[in-house]
Amino acid sequence: MSLKQEFELLRRVPLFAEIEPAKLKLLALMSERVGYEPGRVIVRQGDTADAAYLIIEGHAEVVAETPAGPVALATLGPNETVGEMGILCNMPRNATVRAADRVIALRINKEPFMRMVREFPNVSISIMQELAHRLDAVNNQLRAAMAENKRLRERVGVAA
Repeated sequence: MSLKQEFELLRRVPLFAEIEPAKLKLLALMSERVGYEPGRVIVRQGDTADAAYLIIEGHAEVVAETPAGPVALATLGPNETVGEMGILCNMPRNATVRAADRVIALRINKEPFMRMVREFPNVSISIMQELAHRLDAVNNQLRAAMAENKRLRERVGVAA
């Protein structure tokens, strides 16, 4: 993939839409195109967050490892980013991300990603909006799981 193609990909992603072309070209230049076969780990829960990934092709599953076992949180596809939360919070990865099918992504190292966040407030707003949507989805999953748990407990209590 050429630098021009990577620039065009970045430009189409809402997160980067407001960045001036020269800066976006620099970001594309500092990004690395990577590929993952189905089942391969892209980021592992607990690892140091050193990069964000922009999915170009394919889908990735986001899974949290819990004491009760793995919990599927989301499936991400083309033009979606993963890994930015660990970079922004300067904390270890909070979930494992695996390729669901063949994934092609742009790996954006921490420093260039943070430079874009600092220099372009609209990038920060877009990230906040995306993270708020993700939090809302997780909250909905949690509510559904709690309701199911309550239903099962009531059912067991009735049977006993």
